[in-house]
Amino acid sequence: MGNQVDKLSHLSYAEVPTTDPNGLDTEEDGPRIGVSYIFATDDDELDDGHHQHVDASQQTEEEKHYSELDCAVYHRDECVYEKSGSTAELETFSPENLLNKCKPGDLLEFVSAGQFPHWAVYVGDFQVVHLHRAEVKNSFLTDASQGRRGRVVNELYKFKALCPDMVVQNAMEQVGAKDRELSWRNSECFAAWCKFGKREFKMGGEIRIGKQPYRLKLCLPEKRFHVLEFQSLEDLIMEKRRNDQIGKTAVIQELAHHLSNSGSETTVH
Repeated sequence: MGNQVDKLSHLSYAEVPTTDPNGLDTEEDGPRIGVSYIFATDDDELDDGHHQHVDASQQTEEEKHYSELDCAVYHRDECVYEKSGSTAELETFSPENLLNKCKPGDLLEFVSAGQFPHWAVYVGDFQVVHLHRAEVKNSFLTDASQGRRGRVVNELYKFKALCPDMVVQNAMEQVGAKDRELSWRNSECFAAWCKFGKREFKMGGEIRIGKQPYRLKLCLPEKRFHVLEFQSLEDLIMEKRRNDQIGKTAVIQELAHHLSNSGSETTVH
């Protein structure tokens, strides 16, 4: 997709006021434009014990049913995130095998069909720091995975990464933070903040003033795509994660229904 957006055609959802399910919006913020928060809150944490260890055949079956939509994120004309299933970087591994591929400061993503992706920062000694059930915790990687397959995702975001020692320090300094002490809405925003140190990943890190500088480009079958616009990176991440949770097929069906009702056509690029 490159680093520039060429002739992107924006087919937006109807502009509707949306609210934060966590009650963090204020009247001064005004209505948010886009689709974040309309469908579901980002509850990416499973109950403890929900996932038990599964054997290799079960993991292969689970991986087969986990399907994610290729997408890219643009801030104005700059690509700041890109995920493509054609790259080897998106291959997933069992938690035990993933341990052999990690080094301190790495970003990890655990995935499973029907679940929000769970992100963590590997800090060494088989341990990760992650936002889990409204608390930043230091856990063993195998425990944090809750049986899900995982992968190293250092390259998805295109921001300049901090040095590994600083990434680990950022993560460890937040261990124990919980509830109202938290500055992140989900595990991905927390882990990405540790890695890149950008305030855009924090709750309220960007002022929403009506402009929509962020675009989420969803890659559809037959070289088609659809673009959604957002006022903040945080809002966009919430929608991107919702898409991963419901799966590729459901997203395509949802878009087809919307486009049919609105009379729009999806652009071929």
